[in-house]
Amino acid sequence: MPINQFQYSRIPPEADKLRADVRSFLKETVADYPPLMRAQSWMGFDPSFSRKMAQRGWIGMAIPTQYGGSDVGPFARYVVVEELLAAGAPVSAHWIADRQSAQQILHFGTEEQKQFYLPPICRGESYFCIGMSEPNSGSDLASIKTRAVRDGERWVLNGQKLWTTNAQHSHYMIALVRTSQGDGDKKSSRHEGMSQFIVDLRLPGITIRPIRDLVGSEHFNEVFFDDVVLEADALIGAEGKGWDQCTAELAFERSGPERFLSSIALVHALIDAVGPTPDALQAREIGRITARMMSLRNMSLSVTAQLAAGENPAWAASCVKDLGTTLEQEIPELAHLLLETVPSVDGGSDYAQVLAYLIQSAPSFSLRGGTREILRGIIARGLGLR
Repeated sequence: MPINQFQYSRIPPEADKLRADVRSFLKETVADYPPLMRAQSWMGFDPSFSRKMAQRGWIGMAIPTQYGGSDVGPFARYVVVEELLAAGAPVSAHWIADRQSAQQILHFGTEEQKQFYLPPICRGESYFCIGMSEPNSGSDLASIKTRAVRDGERWVLNGQKLWTTNAQHSHYMIALVRTSQGDGDKKSSRHEGMSQFIVDLRLPGITIRPIRDLVGSEHFNEVFFDDVVLEADALIGAEGKGWDQCTAELAFERSGPERFLSSIALVHALIDAVGPTPDALQAREIGRITARMMSLRNMSLSVTAQLAAGENPAWAASCVKDLGTTLEQEIPELAHLLLETVPSVDGGSDYAQVLAYLIQSAPSFSLRGGTREILRGIIARGLGLR
């Protein structure tokens, strides 16, 4: 059973000093954003905003200066991300590259890969997506079929990825594919023979098809690979070690404040709509939401401390994501019960529009980054229950 996985961790004072600067920056850049736009923070794709952040050193904050980062560590990045999400800033352009792709390259890439890929990420000029999920695999990542086959010094990639966020806007994908052994069907080989590649999405043989979601947006994509030729230096890390690398990457994806702040714009809109004199039920439920958020924040900071120490807190990160997305999905339901306001997708009050958006978006919160079933399997294994 995991021991001391969630030790209390305080943000170091030198990192917390950034908070005032970030808030000042956000007052300058997103002050005119209406609540509905703030609710779309996760998916707000704004390259100019990302470049402005990079100019202040707020992208690649855990990346060494020799590769273009500011090397101030995970806690400083936590402060920046927390403020961005709380304000509803558009983070989508640089989000994946900053949160996990840069970390993968830093930890597993060659020196040449670090020198080539990391500086433009830190400048807010290079965008990445993640190639994990596939059709007919559901959340069973070990059953992927996309395959890269050696052809001399090169690799030939064939297959398909699904639900790939921002693939149509991205320059590169870090893709998990099979390179040897097993086909994902036999239990003994399910995690063997996988490797990760940095795929230039401008290469011939790649087709990207956006998928329209319930709210009418096209953030998700299907990505097809038809005899895509990859050079030898597209392989990241060790051949056949893709599963271990991928699980390390997911710790970055599952543990941050984005795992409990996706519905924060609705909390703000709800408090504004309730006003300064809530009734007993409204006061109680808003208080409960706040208390749960603070608990999740402390858990998330504990995981950040583990990442800062060079550990792989996959179990603890899974707990944060499972509990965090549960809260995020309950917030629209609670808000709908606390006020007799009809959700509106076309006009209406700010609260009605934000409520409608979150009601439609919230079901995806427990899918992205690993479904609740997968997370609970990881948690059960960590507890020795399976």
